[in-house]
Amino acid sequence: MKKLILLVVVMSSLSITAQTKTELQKHFERYYQQMKKQGDIQGVINAMTHLDVIAPTQARKDTLAYIYVSEGRNIEALNTIGIEKSGTDSDLNTEIKAIALKELGDRKRALEFYNVLFTKEATPSVAYEIADLMLQTGDLTGAKEKIEYGLANVTDDMKRTYFETQQPYQTSLKAGFLYLKAIVVYSEDKDANQEIALATLNRALAIDPNFNMAQISKEALLNRKKGTE
Repeated sequence: MKKLILLVVVMSSLSITAQTKTELQKHFERYYQQMKKQGDIQGVINAMTHLDVIAPTQARKDTLAYIYVSEGRNIEALNTIGIEKSGTDSDLNTEIKAIALKELGDRKRALEFYNVLFTKEATPSVAYEIADLMLQTGDLTGAKEKIEYGLANVTDDMKRTYFETQQPYQTSLKAGFLYLKAIVVYSEDKDANQEIALATLNRALAIDPNFNMAQISKEALLNRKKGTE
């Protein structure tokens, strides 16, 4: 009889726990939707964190990490999903790792993840990120290859956001590739290729006269040219 009573108590406790967990999940799902509606990013993060604790899924972790990386909280994004590379990673998971590692200055590992994305789906936007990273790591041949791919496949409506100014701005992705091409050409031979680099930057500025990075680079080359004359 005592065993039967104990079993009933245990089963009742499990039922109450399951009910409480379900109620909590529903509560935080409603809270998540309300925070989204209000545009409260920290509230969204709090709700998603609670949901991941109550009913953890990889999709929830990826979503939470995406929110973090979108807010520039790159370490928190990587702490959420890790930095290991797995064949089962979703495209979103891989993209988050690539972006976060690049922003944190870990170019080598960022390149690994961008290359995975490019292997899955070769797009001009991913080609740009790879070329940019290769340029920063001194791989001019690899950068040139991705730039040529980008220029051959980019369309006029494609844009890229730049963050070197106080206010981020968008410019034509084609102009972006021309900017990178100018940097690569100049890096190959600063003296012999200076005029070619300037002409390439002018092509980029013809597409978008407000392209700040191209304008800064052009001014730097013109100043260098004056100094050598």
